[in-house]
Amino acid sequence: MNVSAIVDAGSMGMGTMGAILLLLINVSLNDVIAIIEFIGVLLILIGSIMAVISAIGIIRFPDVYTRSHAATKSSTLAVLLTLLGVFIFFWVHDSFSVRLLLGIVFVFLTAPVSGHLISRAAYRARVKTSDLTVEDELADAIQAHEEREEDDEDEHEHDGDKGE
Repeated sequence: MNVSAIVDAGSMGMGTMGAILLLLINVSLNDVIAIIEFIGVLLILIGSIMAVISAIGIIRFPDVYTRSHAATKSSTLAVLLTLLGVFIFFWVHDSFSVRLLLGIVFVFLTAPVSGHLISRAAYRARVKTSDLTVEDELADAIQAHEEREEDDEDEHEHDGDKGE
């Protein structure tokens, strides 16, 4: 490795320490680029496999709640892995993309929240759960909340009677 390779390594964001490390382990810059490209492609492949698994889950699961779970959890992971792989691949080729980073953050924040809201709306609309559903914890929480609201309304009505 010569001085121009050290300058190239420094311009790729590896810094001086990265270039010195390359000198010490006697690895060419092209080998490091190939390894990083392979990692990016591997992430894209894993993301694609996760997307297929998510699609199978959406088709096979019995009700809207479990389908929503498959659509948000595993699909979010699939999209994040794919976008991360694309980001790493383009980063190696001197193309830093803020749009990809924003896409990763946007998907990471919005997909689980939207899945939760869709499931909650389906529950409020009384969409039937699967026969395999064992426990409904949300029903207990909603019932307790409604009882507290009724108690609060009763207290306010009694307080209004005392003031008259």
